Amino acid sequence: MTMEGGVESNYNSSTESQLEKYSPPHPPQDHEEKATYVKFLLSNAEAGSIIGKGGSTITEFQSRSGARIKLSRNYEVFPGTPDRIVMVSGFLDDILKAVDLILGKLLDEFYAEDGGEVDPRSKFRLVVPNSSCGGIIGKGGATIKSFIEDSRAGIKISPQDYNFPGLHDRLVTVTGTLEEQMGAIELILFKLAEDPHYMQSMNAPFQYAAIYVGMNYGYEPANRVGGRYPNNRQQNKVAPPEVWDNSMTIGVADEHVGLVLGRNGRSIIEISQLSGARIKISDRGDFLSGTSDRKVTITGSQRAIRIAESMISRKVAAVSERE
Repeated sequence: MTMEGGVESNYNSSTESQLEKYSPPHPPQDHEEKATYVKFLLSNAEAGSIIGKGGSTITEFQSRSGARIKLSRNYEVFPGTPDRIVMVSGFLDDILKAVDLILGKLLDEFYAEDGGEVDPRSKFRLVVPNSSCGGIIGKGGATIKSFIEDSRAGIKISPQDYNFPGLHDRLVTVTGTLEEQMGAIELILFKLAEDPHYMQSMNAPFQYAAIYVGMNYGYEPANRVGGRYPNNRQQNKVAPPEVWDNSMTIGVADEHVGLVLGRNGRSIIEISQLSGARIKISDRGDFLSGTSDRKVTITGSQRAIRIAESMISRKVAAVSERE
């Protein structure tokens, strides 16, 4: 969820008053009978806010809404982003209550301005399967245009050809005030609930395990690259050796590490996504013994390690040939 600069609405923005004022634009007659789900993205900080201390906030939201709220682990991010995936499931009415509670808390905690008399506008990104986006767009864009007109929110769907290989979801970005966003989300969710293919993705809510490698600041030197992430998986000795977690460290010249990382970590996320391996790059100055090469530790099955090593080697070789 990201902040949008402009403001277009001017009513009291407290969460409770929003909940009282919100009313669905076109509620179907049988909408309360339908069970479905919605997935969306939140930053790690926003996810922590929704979980709350000891899980208190997420427990409260589930109790108040009747919906189930699940979050991906902090290293399971949506490809091309550093953001975690949230899935809210249950009956349509319950899902909308839960999303309203989540968005209201985030607006109050992260985006509300002190003394502001207008509602802040923000961006909210839904995760929707490619196969279901056509229903939202409609013939000649008619459906999405009507959703924009009815909700007064901005709605944009990411291009299909911009996806990572193997990625079968697209991002639907909804921009507006809380009331406008909720109106658009409701219309979109009603449409998705009619699509039998949409429900199939509910069985694999967090199929992405891409590792985000970002920048660490504060007590560490600026631009120091950190590849730390929790690794709680244990080897299953009953499984064949090919699927055990193994680890291998290779060297990459310091000047080529940026190529492996890619812009905003895009390259390393793609390598992790395609290979299934987890990748960690040593800090600056932490070299393989006797070399000026940074340590790149690849963890996963033997097959995943081979694929990741090959992809990294090809990237480095390509630039080395041009030098």
